[in-house]
Amino acid sequence: MTVLKNIFKDRILQITVLVTVISLFFARPRLIDINFHTLFSVAAMLTIIQIYAYLHVLDVLAYKLTSIANNTRKLNILFTMLSIISGMFLGNDITALTLIPLYLNIAKKYKLPQILPVTLIGMGANVGAAFTPWGNPHNIFLVSKYNIDFLQFFSWSTPFVIISLLILIAVFFCTPRKKIPVRKTENINISLRPTIITTAVFIFFFLGVFRVVNIIWPMLAAIVLALIINPRIMLKIDYALLLTFTGFFIFISDIQQIPAIVGVIHMMIHSENSTYLTSIISSQVMSNVPSTILVGKFTPYAQALYLGSNIGGFGSPIGSMANMLVLKTFNKNATVNKKTFLKGWSIMQFTGLIILTIVGWFLLTFKI
Repeated sequence: MTVLKNIFKDRILQITVLVTVISLFFARPRLIDINFHTLFSVAAMLTIIQIYAYLHVLDVLAYKLTSIANNTRKLNILFTMLSIISGMFLGNDITALTLIPLYLNIAKKYKLPQILPVTLIGMGANVGAAFTPWGNPHNIFLVSKYNIDFLQFFSWSTPFVIISLLILIAVFFCTPRKKIPVRKTENINISLRPTIITTAVFIFFFLGVFRVVNIIWPMLAAIVLALIINPRIMLKIDYALLLTFTGFFIFISDIQQIPAIVGVIHMMIHSENSTYLTSIISSQVMSNVPSTILVGKFTPYAQALYLGSNIGGFGSPIGSMANMLVLKTFNKNATVNKKTFLKGWSIMQFTGLIILTIVGWFLLTFKI
């Protein structure tokens, strides 16, 4: 019942179902338009992420690293850098859900700042998730849709992440250095054998994403492993996201058969730069996952869409699912006034959006 409640209350899924049902009055979906490679890849990714979460891998890393921080600046740097690295492998959603409560527990105990560090953790998770094909679900769609190979993808993501890191480093130098007591390391046991096996399945999944092996085998391997470790892991998977992907594939299959709508969309994304800006703007109002699927069906400009969709994750609360999770997690665990946090968070998010939009335009123009 909890799984069904989580599915039904997902706002993005609700909107997807609504527009999909409306589109069915104008056309019927075609099976060829459903990208099963993307769906199987996302299913495998979500399962592997939940296995790692169950094994508390990120919790252990967080406590080990933060136990050495003796001032607020170092603590901010460690948590943000861990969120970036975690975002690369576990995605921005799990990173936000895990690290923000951990930080806030420390912040409440030692009366540390909450707004800036939590915002940086969320932004760091988005930066890290942009680096890998599996960090963001829409990156998986891009790799599948445009048959992007390993070197091509990382030639786009590496410059973007390096520049984003430099911007974050500049922010770190502006943060205060208030001394804090060194904390004892929490005793969290990690099961080595399941972690090693999960990592092997993760590597298998990597091969599936880039079509070295059929993606259905890594997906099945991940599901079987989850069932062996603990069947309840399968209850934690974000099925709403899978249904959102499926719904948008159906919706786009329908509207592709309506000439008037196709004509309008082509007018909006007639060039590389227009694709880039359309992706960023549409992400602000419909989230970057469905925005990427929509724009991706009508444009050949893969790099512009990669940059636009990942940069579009910054800005509004619905720019990415991770943003909504940051707000939700903060409201649940913090002691700071919620309106104060939303104001500070929004200022940093939209400042980051503007700066990164300029960065992305530069990278796109000069093909860096």
